[in-house]
Amino acid sequence: MSLRARTLLGPGPSNPYPEATVALGQPLLGHLDPEFLRILDETSDRLRQVFGTANRRTLPLSATGSAGMEAAFVNTVGPGDVVVVAVNGLFGQRMVDVASRCGAEVVAVEHEWGQPVDADRVLSAHPSPKLIAAVHAETSTGVLSDLEPLAAGKGDALLLADCVTSLGGVPVQLDEWGVDLAYSGSQKCLGVAPGLAPFTINDRAWDRRIEKPQSWYLDLGMLGGYAGEAAGSGGRTYHHTAPTGMVVSLHAGLGRILEEGLDAVHARHAEAGRLLHSGLAELGLELFAAEGHRLPELTTVRVPDGVDSAAVRKELLERYDLEIGGGVGAYAATVWRIGLMGQNATPDKVVLVLGALKEVLGR
Repeated sequence: MSLRARTLLGPGPSNPYPEATVALGQPLLGHLDPEFLRILDETSDRLRQVFGTANRRTLPLSATGSAGMEAAFVNTVGPGDVVVVAVNGLFGQRMVDVASRCGAEVVAVEHEWGQPVDADRVLSAHPSPKLIAAVHAETSTGVLSDLEPLAAGKGDALLLADCVTSLGGVPVQLDEWGVDLAYSGSQKCLGVAPGLAPFTINDRAWDRRIEKPQSWYLDLGMLGGYAGEAAGSGGRTYHHTAPTGMVVSLHAGLGRILEEGLDAVHARHAEAGRLLHSGLAELGLELFAAEGHRLPELTTVRVPDGVDSAAVRKELLERYDLEIGGGVGAYAATVWRIGLMGQNATPDKVVLVLGALKEVLGR
């Protein structure tokens, strides 16, 4: 069976970097093969560079970004612990859900969707939480929030950041900002297929972890004997069969990013986003996210009055093999989400989506 090639300009997955795709065709290695372990350790080191951290416990979890979220909470939060969550979109809401399932006392600080996180409101929500959580790049709304004020005022609390849509697209400097633990996903700006969750945790958070978390699979203490802190130890503790082909692909995708240079990659995303925002305005379309806080890699735009959002997306897919995303929650039918991630963060993709939208809307 041969699948049609799509241009994936939705909220993810994005089209992978060619290097990541080619790597999937390499001969499969065993998860304890010394050559694979070398690649795994090098992948973890490359993740440190894109996360902006020296954390030795940095690794690709064998699951999607949502498992990164779950791993962060089950390893640091237990019954009765107070968790403050900044909610300015769907993924903040999911953090509330996951933390509550750990038995935490969750204080949700609600924001209007489309607006960035208000650090003062979040920091004043509780005097002594164990953990403060926020989404760096809210995939549901296209909003970028500043994590540094949260880190500066966190006090004794740990700070958790969702970097699923930001990593590889905009600057991430966890150590410089003061973020204690963070997670991402392979399928967005990192330019790899879905299936892995880059994850990092510093010593401060590690020292306060739950010794025996409710999840066996996501127990970082056990995972650390295989990846991350096990690097260079000479001995590995078997935990699970890692998706070796996916790790090799992530290794290649990260290599592609670092070869181009992080600054250059971020600048490429910024320019593509600027061109798209300008072009949408020229079409008479209104952007959804607050000005000054708009993600370059994920743009949210209001569906014009009288236009059937789903019908437009269907025609783009069927006529042009081009995918854009709808909104979520209350904005499911009134917002489109357009992603320019990884190799798709280029001017030609901007021209493609603007031209296709103009033609479909004109009909």
